[in-house]
Amino acid sequence: MLQVYLVRHGETQWNAERRIQGQSDSALTEKGEQQAQQVAERARALGITHIISSDLGRTRQTASIIAQACGCDVTLDARLRELDMGVLEQRHIDGLTEEEEGWRRQLVNGTPDGRIPDGESMVELSERMQSALNACLELPEGSRPLLVSHGMALGCLVSTILGLPAWAERRLRLRNCSLSRVDYQQSPWLASGWVVETAGDVSHLDAPALDEMQR
Repeated sequence: MLQVYLVRHGETQWNAERRIQGQSDSALTEKGEQQAQQVAERARALGITHIISSDLGRTRQTASIIAQACGCDVTLDARLRELDMGVLEQRHIDGLTEEEEGWRRQLVNGTPDGRIPDGESMVELSERMQSALNACLELPEGSRPLLVSHGMALGCLVSTILGLPAWAERRLRLRNCSLSRVDYQQSPWLASGWVVETAGDVSHLDAPALDEMQR
C-alpha cells in the first residue's frame, strides 16, 4: 500500500493580509517559517523519501525547509499549483465588489464550470491534482512521498477522493502546514484505489486560532 502525505504551505504575508493569492506569490511570514519547521520535524519522523512541490514560491520555501530535515531533494511539479484565481489575484478579500464576490462564490457553490474571469474551474484543478497524485504510483516500491501544495488545491483533491464534487473543498479545514495522508490500495470496491487516512492534522503545530481560515 502506497502512503502519500500532503502538506499545505506555511502562512504567507498575503494570508495574514487576507489577499487572494492564486498563482501569484507572497513570501512566508515568520510564523509560516515556524510552521514549516514544525511540519518538517513531523515529516522526518515519518521516513519521507520523496518531496514533490508546487513550483510557486510559498510552496518551494516550505518544501525546502522540509527537505533539509528529511535529507531529500525537492522535485517541482506545476500540477500542484493553487487554483488560478484570474483577475482577482492580489486583491483584498474584504475589498471585492458584489459582482467580484459572486465570481468567487461560483467556485464553491456548484455553478457548472464556475470560474473567475481569466481563471480556472474547480474541475480543471481537480484533474491536474489527481494527475499529480497518480504520478506517485510510478515511484519505486517502498517510497513514501510528501506533496507540498495549497489550500484549495489540496481541499479539492481530498474532496474528490472522498467522492464529493470538486467544488466541495470548503467542507474541509486544511490550515497552513496541516498534514494529510491518502493511501492507494487495490480493492474491488474502489473506483480509483485512493482512500483518505487523515485530513488536516495540526497536532504538530502550535494551537491555531479557530478562525484561522486564510486561503
